[in-house]
Amino acid sequence: MRHLFVAIAAMLSVSTAAHAAPQWATATPATQDMSAEGLAALDAAVRAGTYQKITSVLIARHGRLVHETYFDEGGAEARRNTRSATKTVTAMLVGAAIVEGEIADAQAPVLPFIAAYGPFENPDPRKAAITVEDLLTMSSLLECDDENQFSRGNEERMYLIENWVNFAFSLPIRGFPAWIARPADQPYGRAFSYCTAGSTTMGAVVQSATDEPLPVFAQRALFDPLGIERPEWQMSPMGLAQGGGGLGLRSRDLLTLGQLLLNRGQWRGRQVLPEAWAEAMTRPHARAADHGDYGYLIWLPTYTVAGRTHSAWAMAGTGGNKVVIVPDLDAVVVVTTENYGVRNPHGLADALIADHALAAMTAVR
Repeated sequence: MRHLFVAIAAMLSVSTAAHAAPQWATATPATQDMSAEGLAALDAAVRAGTYQKITSVLIARHGRLVHETYFDEGGAEARRNTRSATKTVTAMLVGAAIVEGEIADAQAPVLPFIAAYGPFENPDPRKAAITVEDLLTMSSLLECDDENQFSRGNEERMYLIENWVNFAFSLPIRGFPAWIARPADQPYGRAFSYCTAGSTTMGAVVQSATDEPLPVFAQRALFDPLGIERPEWQMSPMGLAQGGGGLGLRSRDLLTLGQLLLNRGQWRGRQVLPEAWAEAMTRPHARAADHGDYGYLIWLPTYTVAGRTHSAWAMAGTGGNKVVIVPDLDAVVVVTTENYGVRNPHGLADALIADHALAAMTAVR
């Protein structure tokens, strides 16, 4: 369904400068404790079709770009649809709004920021208690579950109407039958339910709080300091930039965003995001069932390589698009794909990351 919105969504650019992708210091694999042979095997496996349609793989280690290969015609300057990896960018923008004093903190109630999108159906006093943190952790009480096609809040239903924020806060409050653990009984005291409508609403909260269109605030507070130019935003029929998905960025832009989190909010000596916010984003706040822990709109997976486990943080989007940050290896891996409609696309991307990208780091130890 989301593909029907190509005509109304598209490529909102806030900056007119025609700059190149963010500049990275490069290094040879050997100087950063990586195996050149392992990286060559990675490229060969992608070209052989082992991982279906991969469009780019970039790897940074110790703050240097070690590997950069493009497998499509777009090359380095192509803006690739990040899908739900956009959600992590929205979480970053919340931190930027907090540091500017426009949002008090993660415990701020959401409703005062989105009143203009009302009135909302299914009034319930518990909606007034929904906080920024509830939306960041996919644990609000709204009946919204993208993994359940019958959920009233399923993402595909949102695209059928104009007012996406009204869609979200008009949803009823979830029920918790006896066979489902209530939030207080679940890990971290939160009941996780993957909800793109909530992330979309979070973008509207940032826009309302800062009194700037979301793309304008994003450019000023986040993208310009990182050298990210001409992002392509998906727009709602009412002109709201989609904080829940579809943001078009270059692969180097994605690598830079990953490095920003690895550096605890710093880029080239500048504290772009507060260190405390970067730490909060990547700390577990909810348990996403079989998918592991979840931070602030970011996944917290574990990769196993040669019998060793490595905790990671992952921006992730449909088709297996990934930005994986591995702190103990001081590394960031970007994998962009077009594996839409392919069986288990995230598994394919994760296998590529573990069996090739991370293995190329551990093999030389």
